[in-house]
Amino acid sequence: MAEMEARARASSQRPLSPHLQIYRPLLTMMMSIVHRVTGAALYFGMLLLAWWLIAAASGPTAYANVEWFIGSLIGRLILFGYTWALIHHMLGGIRHLIWDTLNGFEPAEREFLTVASLAGSIVLTLLIWGAGYLVMGGPR
Repeated sequence: MAEMEARARASSQRPLSPHLQIYRPLLTMMMSIVHRVTGAALYFGMLLLAWWLIAAASGPTAYANVEWFIGSLIGRLILFGYTWALIHHMLGGIRHLIWDTLNGFEPAEREFLTVASLAGSIVLTLLIWGAGYLVMGGPR
């Protein structure tokens, strides 16, 4: 009986499975977490899009309120973050699609895809915003 209690006590002190404490944070691990966070951010960004559409259908006063918020510094920062989250989530999805084809699993390929999706999301976001400002004739 004492042997069973000692065994139970010893097994309860050991972790049941590997945990985050023994893993070194890798870029692929961090980007996987960021992919989930950007997915949640896109959910809340859709509320902003819905607000804009509802305001457009509601009339000039409601639309002016949305335009004021979007034109403010905080509104533009939110839109910039939403744009980056959308692009980053899309490129992360493409990376996962490549992995679904059983390609890109070698360490160098994994790192390349991860860095490419991160750098690509930043570059594409800046290009989209730059093109938007060029079309609009600068910030308003």
